[in-house]
Parts: sequence; C-alpha cells; structure tokens
Amino acid sequence: MAQADRWKKSSYSGGGDGNTCVEIADLHTHIAVRDSKAPARATLTFPTSAFAPFLHALKSDHVHLSR
Repeated sequence: MAQADRWKKSSYSGGGDGNTCVEIADLHTHIAVRDSKAPARATLTFPTSAFAPFLHALKSDHVHLSR
C-alpha cells in the first residue's frame, strides 16, 4: 500500500501514545485510511474527489455511528 512516510496521524489522536486514531495517506489519485492501532490490517481507499464528501457525511447529522 502506501509508504510508511506517507501516513499522517489525525490531529485528534488524543493523549498518551497517540495511537487511538486513524491515519491517512495521500496517494495522489486515492486517499487511504487505516486504524493506527492495527496498521497492517485492511485500509479503506477513496478516490481523491470522494474523500471530502465522505468526511462531510461523517460530520453531518445524517450519519449515525454505533459503538
């Protein structure tokens, strides 16, 4: 997938060791997203043009995530 130096942690990663967040990598034509606690596991990939609408949908009242 993406090279190690392309992954950036969320600025909302919190205290402690800072690994309770997601990481993203800009792959030019796609954006990759992974869990920072399990970086070797699966990643989500989005076409670059779809990433901003995805984030907007997550922040909107229309998406309800359950724990």
